[in-house]
Amino acid sequence: MTGAQILIECLKREGVEIIFGYPGGVVLPLFDKLFDADIRFILTRHEQAAAHAADGYARATGKVGVCLATSGPGATNLITGIATAYMDSIPMVAITGQVKTVLIGNDAFQEADVTGISRPITKHNYLVKDVKNLAGILAEAFYIASTGRPGPVLIDLPVDVQLAETEFIWQEKVEIRSYKPTYFGHPGQIKKAAKLISQSKRPVIYAGGGIITSDASIELGVLAEKIQAPVTWTLMGIGCFSSSNKLSLGMLGMHGTAYANHSIMESDLIIAIGARFDDRVTGRLDVFAPHAKIIHIDIDPASISKNVKVDVPIVGDAKNILKKLIEEIKKAPDTFEWLKEAEMLKKKYPLVYKDKNKIAPQYIIEQIYEVTQGEAIITTEVGQNQMWAAQWNKCFKPRTFISSGGLGTMGFGFPAAMGAKMGCPEKTVFDIAGDGSIQMNIQELATCVANKINVKVAILNNGYLGMVRQWQELFYKRRYSYTCITGPDFVKLAQSYGAAGIQITKKEEVRPAIEKALSIDSTVFLDFHIEQEENVFPMVPAGEAINRMIGGMA
Repeated sequence: MTGAQILIECLKREGVEIIFGYPGGVVLPLFDKLFDADIRFILTRHEQAAAHAADGYARATGKVGVCLATSGPGATNLITGIATAYMDSIPMVAITGQVKTVLIGNDAFQEADVTGISRPITKHNYLVKDVKNLAGILAEAFYIASTGRPGPVLIDLPVDVQLAETEFIWQEKVEIRSYKPTYFGHPGQIKKAAKLISQSKRPVIYAGGGIITSDASIELGVLAEKIQAPVTWTLMGIGCFSSSNKLSLGMLGMHGTAYANHSIMESDLIIAIGARFDDRVTGRLDVFAPHAKIIHIDIDPASISKNVKVDVPIVGDAKNILKKLIEEIKKAPDTFEWLKEAEMLKKKYPLVYKDKNKIAPQYIIEQIYEVTQGEAIITTEVGQNQMWAAQWNKCFKPRTFISSGGLGTMGFGFPAAMGAKMGCPEKTVFDIAGDGSIQMNIQELATCVANKINVKVAILNNGYLGMVRQWQELFYKRRYSYTCITGPDFVKLAQSYGAAGIQITKKEEVRPAIEKALSIDSTVFLDFHIEQEENVFPMVPAGEAINRMIGGMA
């Protein structure tokens, strides 16, 4: 078989059903074989969108997302999407074409050192120089991407390797001597954690995206109920615990709920599971949770004590460790007074907004939730739209809230929505967007129309790069330096691509417009004209402790 045939055969054996990408000169041998392959190829209109779509597919399904691009600019256009997946620990295999092996390093036409460029933002990468190694590399790539702490793996494939021939040998089992993820926690450490939990009076469970990756939401719920501890979560952890549960504190951090932030700061024990104590969560590190001991459960040993020193580290898979921890806890802590205090904090610092005559973005999020009955997959762009969605969309299930957390990538939400819809075609998929972010990958309207990908896009149109403008208002004396953004007529733009568009300028039009959009079997742009200077509150200023928030109502 040729290298191109081997690649296609390996992808099929790995269960790949969809590839997102864009063709080019040095991947023509691959595309020639894809022409007859039983794998659906989605031709995006930009390679960055291909990477984000593969990412959204992976987040919605739990499977490995796959994207494909040509050499040089095609490959470098994938980089932002690969970095996004890397920061959020998303399983992805990115395949890039490369010039002939004899030309590598000669500054050949459309050559770029993609393995060098991508090394800091991939879990692992490969430059294939011998076709005999290709099948083994493909098997390793999928294994590395999907095991341990997941992440993107890049395979750079020269055109002459695609054309070269060798005997195809499928690698049934992958063994890598230097890569052995730990899945089961140390029994002694689990015993220590159980003892600390039993002795605590004010425990808080702090859950991250690792709960969703590990499929450990049920175990998280069992632990919370058993020890009667309130639960808070990160942006990546949204959906890991039902927001309607009485133990729920909502999201914590810079734009988290005030009661979650106060609870963390007043706790005597933090049980961190699949979260990495990033700066948006901790605020000022030297005053973070001053009274608390910390248990940290994570599959990546490098994440433990990286930012915050912990008392009981447990390395392993969250689901496995939680099962053992639940068994090990013989005596639940007495949290009666602590839960009363948490309820008091909820009443003292509610998440609210002013009900004005103009359209409030929070109201739009609430209406999308109500009309879809909480069953939609929500993707977001980045900025105010993202934070409003995180705050006001009630979320009950994992893999139903998809957002760029670590990298904060504008332009992520729309192509991620495409990927999520391809992975879960029976689901309604809504992208919550800003008028700035949506223009980053707006060309994917063509991809949606051509492939009949039915996603809905709620554009919170305020005429600004909203989050940057908010910072300028609060910290730079309202000097709006280059944050006013004039956009197109989004309705006409959508229509020009063959999609549908609806403009909404009054509050009473919001719900009917959402209902109408859901009745249209096509991609729909909902252009909501919201109040221009609406802000996201609460907000922790940069460098402050997380209980020192700018609160109040927007």
